[in-house]
Amino acid sequence: MSDAVKFVSKGTAHVRLMPGTRALDVTFVLLPKFTMLAFSSAIEPLRMANQLTGQVLFRWQVLSADGAPVACSNGVAVVADGRWSEVQPEGIIFVVSGVEPEVKGSTALGDWLRSLWRRGRVVGGLCTGAYSLASAGILKGRRFTLHWDNLPAFAEHYPDLPPARQVFCIDDRVMTCAGGVAAADLMLKLIVDRYGAALGQEVMNMCLLTKRRDETDQQTTSLAARLGTRHEKLLQAAAFLEARIEEDFDLDACAAHLNLSRRQIERLFAAHLGVTPVRYMNDLRLARGRALLAETDMKVTEVAVACGFASASHFSKSFRKKYGLSPHRFSHFGVAA
Repeated sequence: MSDAVKFVSKGTAHVRLMPGTRALDVTFVLLPKFTMLAFSSAIEPLRMANQLTGQVLFRWQVLSADGAPVACSNGVAVVADGRWSEVQPEGIIFVVSGVEPEVKGSTALGDWLRSLWRRGRVVGGLCTGAYSLASAGILKGRRFTLHWDNLPAFAEHYPDLPPARQVFCIDDRVMTCAGGVAAADLMLKLIVDRYGAALGQEVMNMCLLTKRRDETDQQTTSLAARLGTRHEKLLQAAAFLEARIEEDFDLDACAAHLNLSRRQIERLFAAHLGVTPVRYMNDLRLARGRALLAETDMKVTEVAVACGFASASHFSKSFRKKYGLSPHRFSHFGVAA
């Protein structure tokens, strides 16, 4: 099968490019339970660029550890073109990961990625693919990102590698994105830089996207949007507490930092959020604990300490009250006996 037949689909819209443009090879390494949305958001803009121009601007292949189909997190299996260990691809190599990223990669995959990067290839991670890049030892001193929901667990595994909270990052032949539709933002950046803004805009139109986010855009809404208030002192108090989840709760320190009294802060939380500062902090800690239990193999006692609880029993009691099951049961949910 020719490249034109394999990679160029038919369509009515058209963007004119000079003929003879060199194609870029893109390899997707799928890990078990990868995120389908991240994968489709990455590969479809490439297909649309080919379709719109009638040229092979991008060639892609899909690889897995054993060459067999890989089931994503929703259970749908995607066919692979071969084993990643048996090829030395050109162009860009993306690791596509998802849930349980710390156990889905391998040392061998890290070694393979590192060897490719050292030989001049561009390597990247979609969603939680940064775990594999961290294992490969190529993220130190570089700007990178991964999905916000996995940041607490990643910090426990790699405390010396602080991720950015951006939708995507490009730094020294390392390309990462937070997953989901952020993968489309990353590919649009690639298309615009390589083939121009006109093609990028038409790909956006095909994707029904009205805005292309920049590298510096944040993954999630601002604290003000999340809390539903613009009260400056309340936002400052919330940010102060959120930055100190692992520390002992100290409302006096927060009050001194904002030049307010404890009572004033308590009134702000009650009036605008309907909770006490203690309850707000406790909910933050429980959410952090839930993320660590879901994405790491940390013990309940270790998670309790990492989330600022005085004891594992206090953490367990609070966790059960909020989520309806014990931390131990939650951490083993879905694990075969």
